[in-house]
Amino acid sequence: MNVPSADRSATPAPVPASAVVAQPEAVAALPARGRPGGTDNGPGGGTGAGKGRLRALGPVGLVLAGGVSVQFGAALAVSLMPRAGALGVVTLRLFFAALVLVVVCRPKLRGHSRADWGTVLAFGAVMAAMNGLFYQSVARIPIGTAVTLEVLGPLALSVITSRRLVNLVWAGLALAGVFLLGGGDFGGLDPVGVAYALGAGGMWAAYIVFSARTGRRFPQADGLALAMVVAALLILPFGLAESAAKMTVPSTLALAAAVAVLSSVLPYTLELLALRRMPAPTFAVLMSLEPAIAATAGFLVLSQALSALQAAAIALVIAASIGAIRTQVGVGRSKSSPRERSVD
Repeated sequence: MNVPSADRSATPAPVPASAVVAQPEAVAALPARGRPGGTDNGPGGGTGAGKGRLRALGPVGLVLAGGVSVQFGAALAVSLMPRAGALGVVTLRLFFAALVLVVVCRPKLRGHSRADWGTVLAFGAVMAAMNGLFYQSVARIPIGTAVTLEVLGPLALSVITSRRLVNLVWAGLALAGVFLLGGGDFGGLDPVGVAYALGAGGMWAAYIVFSARTGRRFPQADGLALAMVVAALLILPFGLAESAAKMTVPSTLALAAAVAVLSSVLPYTLELLALRRMPAPTFAVLMSLEPAIAATAGFLVLSQALSALQAAAIALVIAASIGAIRTQVGVGRSKSSPRERSVD
């Protein structure tokens, strides 16, 4: 997997924090000047609105395919948990993902400052915590519900960073969705699972921040590969303590490798390709559909059906995410220079 070089022919508009809502790995792998918002539209650009729409369908399909891969990978991970436990599964997933990234990216270990290594360590620690908490959550509550609660972390980050009163509306809409999701009092959900999902959401917000910092400090996907190694090493003692013997069963290892490919390697590749040809706002909005994709994966793979009330709750949270993203993008555009707006 060769990461495309940055397009240095244009100065892209600032990328909103919410633009990395679901898979910040892809953004972390891009150099600062090669992030979404540039003018890399491929050959034959500017040949009419009709052809432009047709070209746009390709990146959209890549992002949606990445989202499907992530959530169906998570559903497969849930089905694997009876064999290796939640922490055992996340340990194997991070190990295989780190192995693939290190082999493909071959990150350089020399020439980095203490601050660079500090960023990688923090990014890896956040990655380990986010994955560990999320997998503990989906072991206790439906995956669609867990992802919906987890999305509140990036949503809160988007609302806070935009600092506009209208975002209180989006926050209220999201809270209403969460209230409905719990049936009014969360009595039907495992409170520990809910707490884990909310904790994963907080780590997701931190993940976005450190993903951006890592992308600024390391070329290509070097920082991501190194951070994935850190995450795998940090989670390893917990996975061994929970299910050391079960993790070495050949069939379990094979399924865990499949989870790593579906949840990390494949979506990272698809979204990286899409981000080269798609504006950040579009990417962010598509990422907000993750709860719906997760609910679908839970239904098809794990037979986790949603009630009409829960489906409505997920729709409210998705609407709140999209609203917050569009508001923040509007703020970024209003503050950008005419040159920046022209290449967005």
